[in-house]
Amino acid sequence: MDGFRYVPGYLPPGAQEALRDAVEAVIAAAPLHRLAMPKSGALMSVAMTNAGALGWHSDQAGGYRYEPADPLSGKPWPPIPDLMLRAWAELADYPALPEACLVNYYGPEARMGLHRDFDEQDLRAPVISLSLGDAALFRLGGPARKGPTRTLKLNSGDAVVLGGASRLFFHGVDRIYGGSSQLLPQGGRYNLTLRRVTARKPE
Repeated sequence: MDGFRYVPGYLPPGAQEALRDAVEAVIAAAPLHRLAMPKSGALMSVAMTNAGALGWHSDQAGGYRYEPADPLSGKPWPPIPDLMLRAWAELADYPALPEACLVNYYGPEARMGLHRDFDEQDLRAPVISLSLGDAALFRLGGPARKGPTRTLKLNSGDAVVLGGASRLFFHGVDRIYGGSSQLLPQGGRYNLTLRRVTARKPE
C-alpha cells in the first residue's frame, strides 16, 4: 500500500457546521490573503491563512517557508481548532501533535496545480486534509511530476491522508463544483490541511 487513505463522510453534518464556525473564527483573527509564488511573483488563485504554532507562507523574496506569526499583522497564528486536533488523533498514527493547519479557500474559479509538500523536517508524519463546502476534483499523482494520475471527487466532510510513500506524491485540485454544498454562505470550499513541521524529539 502507498499510504494514501480516503475517508468519505468523515465529518457528519453537525461537525461540519461546527468546524466551519471554528474556521471563520480563525479567519477573523488572521484574514485570508493570496500568496505570491517565489519565482514569478504571481498570486495564487487560492486564498489562505493558518492556525497553529507555525503557518505556511510564500512570497517572492523568501520563497516557501513556515512562519511563527502572520506576516501581515505580526501576531501569532490562532490555535488549531479542536475538531482538527481530533482528526489528527484519529487519522494520523503519529506520536506528536500537528504544528500547522493551513486554511485554503477555493472560490469557484480557484485551482491548485500539481505539487508535493516537502518543506517539513519529518516526512514520516502524514498530511491530513479535510474538505468543507463545495465539492472539488482532487488529482493524485505519484512520486514523479509527469507520472500517471487519478482523480477523486471530494465532498464536504471528506478526509484524505497522505502518509507512507504517498506523503511525497504530487497532488492538486482541478476544479470546484460551485453550488454543490450550502455549508458556506459565500459558497466555495475550505480545505484544511494539518502538518507536523519540525522533527519529533527523541524520547
